[in-house]
Amino acid sequence: MPHSDEIKEEFVTSPTNPVRILVVEDHAANILVITGYLDLLGYTHEVARNGKEAVLKAATGHYALILMDIKMQSLDGFETTRQIRKFESENGKRPVPIIAVTAHAMPGDKERCLAAGMDGYITKPIDYSILKDKLVEVLAD
Repeated sequence: MPHSDEIKEEFVTSPTNPVRILVVEDHAANILVITGYLDLLGYTHEVARNGKEAVLKAATGHYALILMDIKMQSLDGFETTRQIRKFESENGKRPVPIIAVTAHAMPGDKERCLAAGMDGYITKPIDYSILKDKLVEVLAD
């Protein structure tokens, strides 16, 4: 892993244009890993611990990107994404990029995520370099 000062110099957000990321995850250990990586990269973040909270935060917050767990209690990542996309469409909002974060790595899982309205896909356990590259790729668009 690169030295944290090198990472922050490259990716630190500007106070005038902070990059806010919504982390949708219900497992405490995964929250620690993801938010730790985002801290190293200099991204501002908030956490939603379930799908309903994520829909509310996405509707009322201004996020540059959403990292969406797929397997959650009550409202999974697929349905959460569909509800967020519906809200955006009904309210004339630009779709926020949503990256699936999942332990599911079977054939067809990536396609299911994209079909549900997500813009990308990374697997757990989360690899720092893959997360960094995916964030740079999606946020550069």
